[in-house]
Amino acid sequence: MRKAICTQLNGKYAAIPAVVACIIAVALLSGIAGSSAPQLSEGERIYTSACVACHGADGKGTSQAIAGFKQPDSFPDFTRCDQTTAEENVAYQATITYGGPYRGFSQIMPSFSKALTQQQIPEVVRYLRSFCTNAHWPRGELNVPRAIATEKAYPEDEEVVTAEVNARGTPGVTNHIIHEQRFGMKNQLEVDVPLMFQDQAHTWYGGVGDTVFGVKRVLYSSLPKGSIFALQGEVQVPTGNRTRGFGSGTTTFGMFGMYDQLFRTNTFLQFQGGANLPVHTDIAPQNVFFNSSIGQSFAADHGLGRLWSPMVEFVASRDLTTGAKTDWDVLPQMQVTLSPRQHVRADLGVRIPMTDTAHRPVQLELYFLWDWADGKITEGW
Repeated sequence: MRKAICTQLNGKYAAIPAVVACIIAVALLSGIAGSSAPQLSEGERIYTSACVACHGADGKGTSQAIAGFKQPDSFPDFTRCDQTTAEENVAYQATITYGGPYRGFSQIMPSFSKALTQQQIPEVVRYLRSFCTNAHWPRGELNVPRAIATEKAYPEDEEVVTAEVNARGTPGVTNHIIHEQRFGMKNQLEVDVPLMFQDQAHTWYGGVGDTVFGVKRVLYSSLPKGSIFALQGEVQVPTGNRTRGFGSGTTTFGMFGMYDQLFRTNTFLQFQGGANLPVHTDIAPQNVFFNSSIGQSFAADHGLGRLWSPMVEFVASRDLTTGAKTDWDVLPQMQVTLSPRQHVRADLGVRIPMTDTAHRPVQLELYFLWDWADGKITEGW
């Protein structure tokens, strides 16, 4: 069957652009999927029959001269592990099933929902994965939804803007502008610039807080086990005004570990623990903290559509000073994907103090996230 279809594509249809050949391949597969499904169950055979005209036998994509169309910026090179490993299987399955526009990609990618069965599509995805020959890249399935307080272990290419609004107590708003940039296989750079606004004696003041620079390194990841572990080191530079309460007044070094566990039911656990160690402990105390999160992801359209991820975080912090007590907070929240490509997301939660409730405010917390490695913020809608 594979040779027959290849002969048709390379012979009878050789004079037409490959994008049309792809559509013809869909039609050919549609006519035989029902009667010859067992022969099409192998991903390589299906790929060779229906995908090679556009994506190439080597997975790098055919040239414009042969394909007959200019590849869009989002066109995949399946041999590039840095591009493909960050994507989840479900992203490929959704695009193969419904076509490129379903996930905000080009319409040159047709729908194979009528050509392939739901058992065959995962076989195609499994074959696509084989083009990346380095198995040490952390897989995108381990990139669990970002919690508000608990840092996750997966290395990211993201821009995140957060807001913390005091819903009780002294009026105040704290924003964080966070840039995360992956480099290499398992590393990430992070820059966090806080912007703070407070009502002090009925007068509002604003300014930059203490800027944080961090480096993350994944030490272990296993897709079969659903586990990923990473360490991060940070330096907090005293760029904030200490007099106004916007900064600590001293350089602080931080270090923490992160462990995430994903289950087959799309339930996930996240753990983060570490310490902040200021240079001058006379003006800023040393501090230890522990954050944890439990959540569940629900996807529309049989797991292929918009993603909803309710989570609950438990946040603990304690200064290393005599007589200090541990502050405990609970933070229920909901993350939702905004764009069809799922590279723009939002999260809304409420941080509620469980201890020392008289002196610590209830806070409304939210963020907007843009995964810029998946395209421009204006793309994928």
